[in-house]
Amino acid sequence: MSRAETYAATGAAARAPRALWSLGLLRNELLTTFRRWRTLALLAVLAAVPVLVGVAVRIETGGGDPAGGGGGGGPAFISQITDNGLFLVFTAFAATLPFFLPMAIGVVAGDAIAGEASAGTLRYLLVAPAGRTRLLLTKYATVLVFCLAATLVVAVSALATGALLFPLGDLTTISGTRIGFAEGLLRALLIALVVAASLVGVAALGLFVSTLTGSGIAAMATTVGLLITVQILDQIPQLHALQPYFFSHYWLSFADLLREPVYWDDLLRNLGLQALYAAVFGSAAWARFTAKDITA
Repeated sequence: MSRAETYAATGAAARAPRALWSLGLLRNELLTTFRRWRTLALLAVLAAVPVLVGVAVRIETGGGDPAGGGGGGGPAFISQITDNGLFLVFTAFAATLPFFLPMAIGVVAGDAIAGEASAGTLRYLLVAPAGRTRLLLTKYATVLVFCLAATLVVAVSALATGALLFPLGDLTTISGTRIGFAEGLLRALLIALVVAASLVGVAALGLFVSTLTGSGIAAMATTVGLLITVQILDQIPQLHALQPYFFSHYWLSFADLLREPVYWDDLLRNLGLQALYAAVFGSAAWARFTAKDITA
């Protein structure tokens, strides 16, 4: 039985409370999303990036003194990977957040509604008593779960690679102070959560784009194209007045969690900006989807 048929059958027989039915809808959506080969391929690529970075640093340094390994414009803490493999987690986020992570989110979010329309299952899904609002919220919740899963995949891959290739121990923060390994792990987890939260704006933008078209490929391409365009605009000095409002502007502020004391200003600006994008584009997606003529 297809997923759409499962939704319809569940709806036809639904006598359970609406909250339980909503959880069943979310569960089915999560299973469908994470079983797709495209989703698994995206997660595999994300897991491969920390491995490649770790191997490259190991080959370059021979596992010893980096001897200037922090050059070349890389993150400020890349030269510390050889001293402590936990720094590979932070470097992996710096390497994946500008493009790989948001691209993966854009693909999943862009396909959320448009993919169903192009497959001819969207109208069938609405036969079930989900309602458009509940279905849209379920789609967005699924994308947010993928945000967290993708971020954790990068973190776990980086931590495993760092433990295999380099020593682990106490951390020297960007400020020059030392913290214990357990606190370092806690900060790595907090950074992972911040990185995941940094992607909720892209998720809402992708969901909105997905409601504008009936082609999943077009929605995914448009979302990724917007992502690249915004990142380019964020690097043009003449646009400095507008850049603080770009969703990607404060992404790398997670590095402030490696300071002692932690710098919270840019971190809070980033979270506030993501909440604003989620509210604006989430509302736009709802307005578009609830008024849209579903023909597929």
